[in-house]
Amino acid sequence: MSYPWIRASEISEYVYCNRAWWLKQVRGLRSGSVREMKAGRKYHKLHSQQVRRISWMRKLAYVFIFVVVALVVFQILIGMM
Repeated sequence: MSYPWIRASEISEYVYCNRAWWLKQVRGLRSGSVREMKAGRKYHKLHSQQVRRISWMRKLAYVFIFVVVALVVFQILIGMM
């Protein structure tokens, strides 16, 4: 026998408002704020893209700093010889 998966978002929705969860899951009713939820999903998608891009930029900056420091140390060591 296979049981349906319960997602973390469903648990959080139930904890927040068990009546809303019941109306959605059992009665099949949709929220009246569909437009706002669509805008929220769009915002979160854009925000996630920005976070991902900033994360890569930070990693690139660390690599750049490492290379600059390595070159400076190399120049100092070469100058000492």
